[in-house]
Amino acid sequence: MKRSEINAIMQEADAFIRSFGFILPPFAYWTPTEMKQRRADIDGIIGARLGWDITDYGQGRFKEMGLFLFTVRNGSQDDLARGGGMCYAEKIMISKADQLSPMHRHIVKAEDIINRGGGTLVLELFNSDENGDVDEKTDVTVMTDGVARTQPAGAHLKLNPGESVTLMPGNWHAFWGEGDDVLIGEVSTVNDDVTDNVFREPIGRFSDIDEDVEPLHLLVSDYDEALAAGVL
Repeated sequence: MKRSEINAIMQEADAFIRSFGFILPPFAYWTPTEMKQRRADIDGIIGARLGWDITDYGQGRFKEMGLFLFTVRNGSQDDLARGGGMCYAEKIMISKADQLSPMHRHIVKAEDIINRGGGTLVLELFNSDENGDVDEKTDVTVMTDGVARTQPAGAHLKLNPGESVTLMPGNWHAFWGEGDDVLIGEVSTVNDDVTDNVFREPIGRFSDIDEDVEPLHLLVSDYDEALAAGVL
């Protein structure tokens, strides 16, 4: 993806999020220079990988396959391992109409996926087989706002604004917006996008970036390189 495209997506996404009354935290609007200047005080942001995350899954077709995410809060892997403390995470996401987030599952993370507004959120669901691969035979049962719903493997679960689904580790899922762009909330156990995503097809979680312009804001995938030294 070109950095200019990422910058434009950030501005468009911020306006879309605000249109539903959701406001991103103050650090969302810091420039890269401001983040570098504050580096000594923001271990909580960097360590938890809070912030902007825009991906085309390395395929170069963001309009057809991609996702906008912003991690608002994220707990500690150490707390999760010991079973106490900050064991939760929250994201706000945008799935554009007919924009695929491809089939994947999580190893550890359980998540509530919530349609916060806009169009219909469509999820294609499968169980995992004994090897962790997609099970194309068995019915899938998930909780939708506390109500169990069972459907055939690969069937489409449609969530209208206000509706949600709980996905457990091993639930294979792909999703997209139908009819309009969708604002999505995610509430989950501690999030680790580096190691906890297993994709059905061999694709990447993060995008390769063509630095055609300066970044408006840093992506979480920029942190290691851009903030490593902690100085301007």
